[in-house]
Amino acid sequence: MSDCACCGSDTSLVTGVLSPVDYQAFAQRYGERMFGSNFALTTFPCDQSSSDGLLGYTAELNAALAFSAYVQGVFPWYNEARGEPVLWWSMDPRFVISRESFHVPKRIERLLKKAPFTYTMDTDFDAVVAHCACMNRAGQDGTWLGPALQEVYHTFHARGIAHSVEVWQNGTLVGGLFGELLGHIFCGESMFTLLPNSSKTAFVIFARAFFACGGELIDAQIYTDNIARYGAFSMQRDEFLAHERAGIPRPLGADLRQAFTEVAQSYGKTCV
Repeated sequence: MSDCACCGSDTSLVTGVLSPVDYQAFAQRYGERMFGSNFALTTFPCDQSSSDGLLGYTAELNAALAFSAYVQGVFPWYNEARGEPVLWWSMDPRFVISRESFHVPKRIERLLKKAPFTYTMDTDFDAVVAHCACMNRAGQDGTWLGPALQEVYHTFHARGIAHSVEVWQNGTLVGGLFGELLGHIFCGESMFTLLPNSSKTAFVIFARAFFACGGELIDAQIYTDNIARYGAFSMQRDEFLAHERAGIPRPLGADLRQAFTEVAQSYGKTCV
């Protein structure tokens, strides 16, 4: 596991802003820290995607390959149950929230103050992923979050890359979200809601904590109405990749879990 598991990277790996060549060398070292000396960075041809952002496919999926993808602005998205190969995407433009653009609608601020929930981080990652995989979503046939991809995210979590936020009511898990923390970039994967407003309030607390720690971008990958309300906007892929090269090698400036607790408490919420 990374020595700075809730800061997003290890300060011993790199300092300063890296050139593309040096960034690739950093990504190789970072991968070796996460997966061992046999790790070999797989290079993705991000400038050769189709108009919809599809780069290509592979027959297999593993955590080291997925890690190589994420540090290059690429992510897997496919339907395992339908027998699809592993499809790799790099959207252009990319839908993101920046520290400067982030805002919380007044209605959601009011909901947060009244919400009867307790919040945690990394308390039940497996359950959050399982619930996200089971959620019925409009316009989707089945789930993109199949067993193979779930195993990747479990491995990421074990190595301090992936993190979850849980929402509880009377000891029952009622909402949550998860994603990957890579330096100053958070790659949001999925959220689920069993009670109204549970995941919305969790996202606000998490985002405020992330940006308070110096985080720069929350990557939502593609447009959704839900994320748009928080100030998300479309960023050209070249600009997004430049942000990744600058942001991933640098850890957050403070402990994210501590900041999460402080933000939750500022709303009068219990965070255990």
